[in-house]
Amino acid sequence: MQQVINGISVGAVYALIAVGFALVYNILKFSNFSHGGVMTVSAYFGYFLASTFHLSLLVTLALTALFGGLCAVIIELVAFRRIRNSNGPLIYYFVSSITVGMLLENIITIFKGSTFYAYPGLASNTVVRMGSITIPVMNMLMLVISGMMLLVLMWVIMKTSFGIAVRAASFDVNTSKLMGMNTSQIISLVFFVSGFLGGISGVFLGISYTLYPQIGQMVVKGWIASVLGGLGSLEGAVLGAFILGMVEVYLVSTVGAGLSSVFIFILTLVFLMFRPQGIAGNVVRDKA
Repeated sequence: MQQVINGISVGAVYALIAVGFALVYNILKFSNFSHGGVMTVSAYFGYFLASTFHLSLLVTLALTALFGGLCAVIIELVAFRRIRNSNGPLIYYFVSSITVGMLLENIITIFKGSTFYAYPGLASNTVVRMGSITIPVMNMLMLVISGMMLLVLMWVIMKTSFGIAVRAASFDVNTSKLMGMNTSQIISLVFFVSGFLGGISGVFLGISYTLYPQIGQMVVKGWIASVLGGLGSLEGAVLGAFILGMVEVYLVSTVGAGLSSVFIFILTLVFLMFRPQGIAGNVVRDKA
């Protein structure tokens, strides 16, 4: 039971990464690895705010999420807008996303070095005991905040005009444009939401682990969760993230942290051999 609780807490953070990843994939149909770069710079921005101004956890998360959203919008304008306007092939998006991710990672390395930083205490280090189960307060906060963010996002996607526009664009962005929809504005907002979630993920990852320039490579966990859940499905991405979190915690406790990543990739490959469309069952033909 202890491992399940720990896995759900980790999975909640992975779910934020996976949903931010899946949002962009839904519309532009490419795997946006620049999301890792957004997570990296956001994590350092959050660290700067928390260590310099001694802000609370919620204020740090709010400001960092806005910063992450703005970063993602700028990346969309600089790296992807021109490709989209010229109807460039999907591989161009893929190459640009990896390039931007590596660029941001290297910029952080230049200015901050490869030093590992520990986030200042943004919440109590105490734990809550329920029988034989011990839950750190920070893990509970991450679970609650991540869960609330996901519920709000699902409500926005399902109940608001913005969500309807996103769903329409996810079916066919060109047809949506022909129908009079301002697709550039919708895509910018989607990138903002994706970066917003990336900012929160960056802070949580910085708190859970140590802060270092390659922390954005954790976006691979979001990608695996999206693949397991079914590329193009937000609900599947969330489910895949929680499954991934619980499997990872179990593997870390049994085979160790070093081998856990190896087993996760092997299990992912085996899973895709039997169900390549993922848990949600969406068949995806176009991907890069």
